[in-house]
Amino acid sequence: MQEITQIRFAGPADNDDLWAVTHDPSPALEDGQVRVRVDHVSVDPAMRSWITEKRSYIPPVKPGEVMRALGVGEVVASAAEGVVPGDWVTGFLGLASEVVLPARHVQKIDPLLAEPRAYLSGLGMTGYTAYFGLSEIGKPKAGETVVVSAASGGVGSIACQVAQNMGARVIGIAGGPGKTGWLRETLKLDGVIDYKNEDIGAALDREAPDGIDVFFDNVGGETLDQVLARINRHARIVLCGAISQYGDLFNARGPANYLELITQSALMQGFTMRDYMRRVPEAMGHLLKMQGAGKLTYRDHVLEGLGSFPEAFKMLYRGENHGKLLIRL
Repeated sequence: MQEITQIRFAGPADNDDLWAVTHDPSPALEDGQVRVRVDHVSVDPAMRSWITEKRSYIPPVKPGEVMRALGVGEVVASAAEGVVPGDWVTGFLGLASEVVLPARHVQKIDPLLAEPRAYLSGLGMTGYTAYFGLSEIGKPKAGETVVVSAASGGVGSIACQVAQNMGARVIGIAGGPGKTGWLRETLKLDGVIDYKNEDIGAALDREAPDGIDVFFDNVGGETLDQVLARINRHARIVLCGAISQYGDLFNARGPANYLELITQSALMQGFTMRDYMRRVPEAMGHLLKMQGAGKLTYRDHVLEGLGSFPEAFKMLYRGENHGKLLIRL
């Protein structure tokens, strides 16, 4: 029986000690299951919350379990109706070279429509998250000012483009000349802020002199505070993530300027894709239409092999990835 490589969560420890690599026999296929050769996996900020006992939107990964990860792969064997070898699928495949799981836990994807890894990036959960955060909570109107934090990242970059497609004026916050240059030159945002090399508050005053109508936040912390101090009446704050706070989830810092929500009759709302899974075809249709019109660009930062995961996990929180961080198996 073929041996598969897996990365398991070893338990509460530091650095690489968090992870253990195992080489295990591939399990036998049971009725209703499929065997998938994993092609790419996604490395996401939410992974840190998945390995803590703090209450979350999804049960934690227990020590000794294979680390949870979204992935895409090719079906190599099937004991389930409607799925045949050669089909490509996506779902929570985990950090493994091969996986056996119920067919109901994966969704088919069309590799002729886009390369498979795109379903982990602009045409996958990343893109869907950006679309629903803006279309359902942010609801930017033409001419309004939208600010996006972590704007060069996987979700942030799609959020910028969805907001542009809605007719908004878009300002992106990112760190370093490489990321801000891409936002300015490729996405052609209306304004760009380099949080590593300039004062965020002063830069917001420069780029959004008339205030902020919508904030799509992936960062939290000081960035959120500075934006709240500059929101307009009836502004909408979309809480997608708070990567600046993921280092210590039990002592996460709340916004200091939250009283501005009262003063400006503003809305602040968090969300996850759990709220919108039944509407994924809607998001896919919107993103495909944007892509067809040449209005959707996404870039991936791809590392090689499962062995790169411990370093990928750390570089994600250091902000070293340029675009959606993926691992190719």
